[in-house]
Amino acid sequence: MSPEGSPDGPVAPLLKVDAASKVFGGLTAVSEVSFTVRPGEIVGLIGPNGAGKTTLFNLVSGHLPVTSGRIEFAGVDVTSWPAYRRSRAGLARTFQIVRPMGSLTVAENVMVGAYAHLGRRRHAMARALEVMEQVELDVRPSTSAAALSLPHRKRLEVARAVASGAKVLLLDEVMAGLNATEAERAIAMIQRLNATGMAIVLIEHNLRVIRQLASFAHVLNHGKVIASGPPASVLSDGAVVEAYLGKKESA
Repeated sequence: MSPEGSPDGPVAPLLKVDAASKVFGGLTAVSEVSFTVRPGEIVGLIGPNGAGKTTLFNLVSGHLPVTSGRIEFAGVDVTSWPAYRRSRAGLARTFQIVRPMGSLTVAENVMVGAYAHLGRRRHAMARALEVMEQVELDVRPSTSAAALSLPHRKRLEVARAVASGAKVLLLDEVMAGLNATEAERAIAMIQRLNATGMAIVLIEHNLRVIRQLASFAHVLNHGKVIASGPPASVLSDGAVVEAYLGKKESA
């Protein structure tokens, strides 16, 4: 039995990012970043503000084109695919700034995600209600999305992505702005989603959360990966400490 759990050898990556770069004019926001995500894995993506984490998510999800490099999903080169096509294939994401469609109800917001692979309204509604329960979005389906609190908006964002049929879920700072109790509920939600076999890539500034959830972590600084490995070893790396605290404080 291999470490990845297959008797025939390592499990093939579900997501593979190969030397992805993004240049805006003369600014290199992401520089030759490579990583893989296997089925059922939780991978942490960390680094100081401005490190290029969200830009990397934009490249992986198709919201920005790569300047160079390659994105593979389920063994297929999706580098040229637009975001909607990647989403329909099972590569879903949330956004750091949560903006629900305020003119729609909570259930209708989640149905927007379900329509990606379920064409009929009644099937999309059934899926929306199922996902709302899965992520513990404990409000009435008929509630206006505009009336939701921040924790509920965060869960709505996750629910919409999950309802799209996500096989890999990219979570961009889903804990940001939550208090300790709400963050613990969010951790439990991520663990439940992962228990279904869903792979998750997590951008998170709370390093305790990364230690608790991720089996592997990559650290970005100035658009480059400066460390990769199990969270405990990565977070004790001198280059990582310096990136977060600066030379003087880390010394």
